[in-house]
Amino acid sequence: MTEMIKITLDENEVPRNFYNVLPDLPERLAPPLNPKTREPVTPADLEAIFPKELIRQEMSAERSIPVPQEVRDALIRFGRPTPLIRAKRLEEHLRTPAKIYFKHEGLNPCGSHKPNTAIAQAYYNAKEGIEHLATETGAGQWGTALAYASMLFGLKCTVFMVRNSFEQKPGRKIMIESYGATIHASPSPVTAYGRKIRNEMPDTPGSLGIAISEAIEVAASDKKTNYALGSVLNHVLLHQTVIGQELKLQFAKAEIEPDFLIGCIGGGSNFGGMVFPFVRDKIGGRTRARFIGVEPESCPTVTKGEYRYDSGDTAGMTPLLKMHTLGSGHIPPAIHAGGLRYHGMAPAVSLLMEHGISEAESYGQDEVLEAARLFARTEGIIAAPESSHAIASAIRHANECRKSNEARTIVFNLSGHGLLDLSFYAGG
Repeated sequence: MTEMIKITLDENEVPRNFYNVLPDLPERLAPPLNPKTREPVTPADLEAIFPKELIRQEMSAERSIPVPQEVRDALIRFGRPTPLIRAKRLEEHLRTPAKIYFKHEGLNPCGSHKPNTAIAQAYYNAKEGIEHLATETGAGQWGTALAYASMLFGLKCTVFMVRNSFEQKPGRKIMIESYGATIHASPSPVTAYGRKIRNEMPDTPGSLGIAISEAIEVAASDKKTNYALGSVLNHVLLHQTVIGQELKLQFAKAEIEPDFLIGCIGGGSNFGGMVFPFVRDKIGGRTRARFIGVEPESCPTVTKGEYRYDSGDTAGMTPLLKMHTLGSGHIPPAIHAGGLRYHGMAPAVSLLMEHGISEAESYGQDEVLEAARLFARTEGIIAAPESSHAIASAIRHANECRKSNEARTIVFNLSGHGLLDLSFYAGG
């Protein structure tokens, strides 16, 4: 067949169901624990901050969960399905026999994969009568997406953005406020926990763990306010599986057999969304692809963290999750890839790592910046600092293919654009 450079789908091929990986994991996922009793959490434990439908999805053993028509319509209207594109100019520059493809998730108004779950979460909250969502954000992609989704469904939205990224990326504040949300640098003076941290560590760059604690404090204080998050929990990664399901169709359409599926990992949402629909094939020997999650050397949650129960936030308000963690009090250095500066990893992703079904790599910021600039100069796309970790891995494996003269197929998830991260490209 004629080789395809851009593999597209039509809107009828946007998934009609979310894929739940939990029934297909190699062992049952360890249950979240109540931080006070150390007993498994019950749905009632979570109802103070989450809508009942998302709690049901979090604990569901159903492999397939229908996408509400309103959610699917919104996903289609604002960017789905997304294209799979061959990075032909990058291949030529590297003089590699490898074929390199990327799934482009940065073409919607928010510029990242995050609306896949933000739209679903806002919808379910609105259906249950919630009026206000509180959340955290690292580099701002998630905060932007939730502000946008809240606007779609008539909800108020409050975002606590990690202070370092808040100061690095002023464009994010403007964008989030343009969608009608309120944004605070975290730690902030508007919550008791934020004030406590500011008093104890006035110069802290902040962390996602601190920002999560602030958002949960706001959500727990008002019955009409809920908490929403952009990664880590099962229901979040469930919504992101529209990425991998589309990829399966695109691979079939273009007769592609991937050798590598690569995504950056902070909390695990875009990586899980990409690879989860392939887990049954991997376990059953029906794909040869390596699943590679790429993290920064400065926040090596999987490559150097421990696999154990830990809190998802610094104040210890969240359920304890069994995951790879650097410790809930860990405050990573102030790198540009703010979305990857989280101390923990999604439990489902962590379990796949523990069983060797997925693997992790870590990269330094200099190599990531070099990869991002090369991608811009060959493919013309300014990638987000987070996504650039996946680009760095793709380039490294493509170079290995050149040395070994192996014509492998490398696919990575371009989880967002970097048009609000230009100081990263300036080296500032």
